Amino acid sequence: MDRKQVADWIAVYERLWRTPGTQELDTLFTEDASYQQGPYWTPVVGLPAIARMWEQQRKGPDEVFEMTTDIVAVDGDTAVSRQEVRYGDPVDQEYRDLWIIRFADDGRCRSFEEWPFWPGQQPADPPDGS
Repeated sequence: MDRKQVADWIAVYERLWRTPGTQELDTLFTEDASYQQGPYWTPVVGLPAIARMWEQQRKGPDEVFEMTTDIVAVDGDTAVSRQEVRYGDPVDQEYRDLWIIRFADDGRCRSFEEWPFWPGQQPADPPDGS
């Protein structure tokens, strides 16, 4: 994979998140792909399970959001991208997210792991003692 291929994959991801239904998810994910929504979450495995999760997680294809992408690294079949997503107009929810994407030989994702963060989220033991 190269940065352009990763950027193209992310663009399709965003387009499909905005598209009704999940019929085209097989263009993004392999049949046996895993999708982990947080570093300690149990992965959702398989295209049918990923499709169900997508439908449960998004408010709908007309959901208002803006997403920016910064591809941090690409090494062989693995990419890391920093996403910033702002939901609503006016913005009422936002995330900064790291995506670790592992690709199959055909360019579809075989493993997706995200590390989401949002305003006000604090580490377990903040360094300032608060």
